[in-house]
Amino acid sequence: MNTYDVIILGAGPAGLTAGIYLSRSRMKTLIVDTGAPGGQMNLTEKVVNYPGVLEDSGASIAFTMRQQAERFGCDIIMQAEITKMELEGEIKTFEIEDEGTYTAKAVIIASGGKPRSMGIPGESEFQGRGISFCATCDGDFFTDKEIAVIGGGNSALEEAVELTKFASKVTIIHEFNEFQGHKWAVDEAKANPKINFLLNQKVTEFKGDEKINAVISKDKETGKINTTEVEGAFIFIGYVPNTEMFVNIIKMNDRNEIVANEKLETNIPGVYAAGDCREKKYRQITTSVADGTIASIEASEYISSISDIII
Repeated sequence: MNTYDVIILGAGPAGLTAGIYLSRSRMKTLIVDTGAPGGQMNLTEKVVNYPGVLEDSGASIAFTMRQQAERFGCDIIMQAEITKMELEGEIKTFEIEDEGTYTAKAVIIASGGKPRSMGIPGESEFQGRGISFCATCDGDFFTDKEIAVIGGGNSALEEAVELTKFASKVTIIHEFNEFQGHKWAVDEAKANPKINFLLNQKVTEFKGDEKINAVISKDKETGKINTTEVEGAFIFIGYVPNTEMFVNIIKMNDRNEIVANEKLETNIPGVYAAGDCREKKYRQITTSVADGTIASIEASEYISSISDIII
């Protein structure tokens, strides 16, 4: 049996940060992930708003974070499948396929999430080449350019307004005639002279060469095909947390985001949630790093409080 002080589920910025902090404080720490270190950060071609980093790729930053964690003694198992787990009680137990049984006194869930996919031609091909999911991260790359925003909820409306600080023109393309956002968000978008609207449209394809140059949509009433020429497209149709394995175990909201308090404690003692898997408004590398820091410190204090437990 492999025993640890803390097991971290997820190797994105939240999980890697927690691994750095815990290992440096001499906690025996293991990070387990189903994929590659970095999570969604790996999909960002240029990161220019991370403090202390003038410009770098998300994958490069993730690689450095992993090196830091391993430097302090953090163990990392990648492409691992957890087949069974028990989070209740003072000792948490995991069965990892082809690896065996692992136990810990505390667990940090940092399983991340992903933007909801449209599943249409060109979406994956142009991701990072004109298609983005974060106005705060990528807005300045589209200065004085015409772009599209896909969606009609609060996120789409608010981000469209934010993007007018950079873009020369923003076209909101929405599937329905009415918006799902709050009235104030709708009113703010409609009052912005840089924002145009293309409603009742089913987006069917993203086109381009090296980068995206057009959004193809179909009018749901008339069937007319519309081509919106753009140099960028921001998709805001929802976010999917990677929390399937915790359903009926950890308390979640109606969007399957893990509910945690300001200490990032979940409903189970000794289990914490950090990063994009938890209920939160802002999803940035910096906010995930902050979560990883808080969760690691709280997990350390929790372990100190039960220091007489022997695994």
